[in-house]
Parts: sequence; structure tokens; C-alpha cells
Amino acid sequence: MTDYDYDLFVIGAGSGGVRASRIAEGHGARVAVAEEHRIGGTCVIRGCVPKKLLVYASAFAEELQDTARLGWTFGGMRFDWTALRDFVSSDVARLEKAYIDTLDAHGIARFQERATVAGPNKVRLASGREISARYILIAVGAWPVVPEFPGNQWAITSNEVFHLETLPERVVIQGAGYIAMEFASIFNALGAKVTMVSRSDRILRGYDESLTERLLKITRARGIDFHFHDPIVRADRQDDGSLLVGLEGGERIAADIMLVAAGRRPKTKGLGLENAGITLGDAGEVPVDRHNATCCPSIYAVGDVTNRIQLTPVAIREGQAFADTVFGRAPRVVSYDHVPNVVFSQPPLAGVGLTEAQARAQGLKIAIFTSDFRPMKNMFSTRVERGFYKLVVDADSERVLGVHMIGPDTPEILQAVAIAVKAGLTKADFDATMALHPSMAEELVLMHSAA
Repeated sequence: MTDYDYDLFVIGAGSGGVRASRIAEGHGARVAVAEEHRIGGTCVIRGCVPKKLLVYASAFAEELQDTARLGWTFGGMRFDWTALRDFVSSDVARLEKAYIDTLDAHGIARFQERATVAGPNKVRLASGREISARYILIAVGAWPVVPEFPGNQWAITSNEVFHLETLPERVVIQGAGYIAMEFASIFNALGAKVTMVSRSDRILRGYDESLTERLLKITRARGIDFHFHDPIVRADRQDDGSLLVGLEGGERIAADIMLVAAGRRPKTKGLGLENAGITLGDAGEVPVDRHNATCCPSIYAVGDVTNRIQLTPVAIREGQAFADTVFGRAPRVVSYDHVPNVVFSQPPLAGVGLTEAQARAQGLKIAIFTSDFRPMKNMFSTRVERGFYKLVVDADSERVLGVHMIGPDTPEILQAVAIAVKAGLTKADFDATMALHPSMAEELVLMHSAA
């Protein structure tokens, strides 16, 4: 391997790239990483970590409304967006330093600049320097898509939303996926007027419809407006700095910010992969096989840039599998079955395994078990919001094919449930498990047939 400057050069220092770098170095490889933005990638810098902190803050606003029934009285309470924003920013900086310290502790060379592929075994830095490597790993992630329309330069995405100078009073959000729903819940709970617009006819495609229909009903009751089949067609800046957002149906909505959450596209534009004979997929993704290998024997790719499942834990698993396979002589492949997923809306929605629609589309004979209940925590709220749990079960084997939940704390419950589904446990196994009372989780072992 001494014919090259490095054994491995990683383009992108997000969760997948950093994990691959660290494991490869542990197997004895000489590793370098290039990152054109901040170390840590989407999740740490501009994604799930700072967003979850905003979720906590906004959920606390909701709980404060219920304090009187809990026996508490507060005076002079007020919300300071600047304080929250600056705390979130400081925690992101802390995590970025932890990532940098990890790379440095493992002796991994860092290049804080853009790198592109100059050939099968060569990368070119923005400074003009060329570096050779026996293997190149593409781990640049994905980037928000902003549709073309007059005035789209006034739009912000999930990248910029964490840096707002002030808390907006009126928010228009384009999109109906998990990012759109999460930020809609955040701004709504913090007191903003939220309007959601979408080309689609419903929210959260791919999630179980029993849950998404309930979430839509709850969020509407909380004051979020929805415009389906009615995307943004233009936006005009007003003299006071606000926006007038025009929709396809003709309505114009006044807003302080216009947040576009219309999907994320692999960040491969200008990456130079054609210099290694690699043709991108229809969505701009890097095509790879089950071992994360491209058609070029020296180039691999992991994470969102492959457009398989855009989740941080998946990227981490892929990064480790790549390093173990290529440098550890221990070939590994990642299983994409039963990947748990969560929408940190208010209330949160979580699921693992097949939805009812997916199971029926596969022609499976299934039985559905549900629990529709009012969580004890919600008894303190003036809002009558019910939780809903659903099991999708193979009618012949009784194996639980999927579990889907909406209600308080469902993300914390789901991880243990995912283990059970991954292990292939049956409805009888669930039923035989003693309930933990009083808890919401006990509903999982007390479900009755929906028939």
C-alpha cells in the first residue's frame, strides 16, 4: 500500500465517513478525510441532533400549558429564542469538537476543504493539491432540494433554520415528509402560525396510514393549516422584509419565513465521479453493491449519497461494514430489514417493519391488532389526544411483521420493540409478556384484534 499517499481517502466527515475512517485506521490503514463544511456531517451539524434539541424545547412549551392541572403556578415566564438558538449552536460546536478529537486521536489526517475525484486513485483538493489513495470512500451525504419558482432565493431549508435571528410569527412550510412535519410541530408549539403546503395529497408517505391520518387530525386541531395539491409557485419580498407566498391554487399567504422541506438529494454535483467511470443514478446517487462498492474497484460509497436509507445509524453501519470488509478482512453486509424510524412531531410517530399497506401489497395474509387509548400523561392536558398502537401480524405464523405507534414517548419505546420484531417474535410472545403497569408501553402486550 506504500505506492499511495494514503491507504484510504474519505470525502465527507459525517457519521458514516468518520466511522469508516476510525475503523479503517484501527485495522492499520493510513487514512485521510476531507470535509468542505463542518466536521460531523448533517446529523450533528444541521440535522437530527440540533433538531431534537428544538423538539425538546418546543415540547416543554406544550407541557407548561398543563402545569395548572399538575398543581404548579408560574409567573413571569417568557420564551427567549436567542437563548435557545445559542445553546443549540454551542452544543453542536461541542459535538463537532468531539468528532475532531476522535479523528485526531486516531492519527487521521484532516483537510478542511472540498475534495473531488480526479481518477480511480486520485482526489483533488480545492487548493489544487492532488493526493493519491489506494481506496476512496464517498461519504458526502445529501443536500436539501429547493424547487424552481420565482422568489425561491428567499426560501430557507433545514440547513439554515437553526440560525434564525428571531422566532418567526408566521411560517409557511413546503413539504409533507418527516422534516416538514417536525419543524411544523416545533414552530407551532413555540407560538408561530404555521401553514403547510404540498404537491402531495397526504402527509408522511410510506408510514402507516392509520397513524398519519391521526397525526393530521391532531396537528390540525393544534392550529396548523394544510394545503394539499397546492405547492408554492412564487414568493415576493415585501418592504418590511416579510414574504408574500403564492400558491398554485391562487391563495397568497403572508409569512416571515418560507421553509422548503421538499426532500434531499445526494450531494454529488461536481464531485468528479465520471473521472473514475462512475455513472450516477437517476436521483444523483452513487450506485453501489451490497458491499458498498461502485463499478470502479477502488471507490466505495456509504450513507445518504447512495440514496438507500437516509438515516444516520444506517450510514454508521455502512461505514463500519466497508472498513471491516476492505481493511479488516472480515466481510460484512448491512441488513436493511426492520430499520426503525421515527417522526419527532408532536405527538411523535414511530414504526418498524411492514406497514399494513406494504404487507397487503406483498400479498401476505395478515391480522391487525390495535390499541386506541388516551395516555395517562395526556390526562393533564385540555386537549383530548389519544394514542394509537398497531401490530401487523402474519396470519399463519403469527410472526409480528410490523409495529406502529403514535403518542407520547413512542420513540423511546420503539427501540426495544424493534429488537423483538427483528428477532421474529410472534403475537403469542407479545401476549405472554407480563404488562408493565401503569405505562403506555403495556398496550403492546394487551392488544386485541382490529376485526
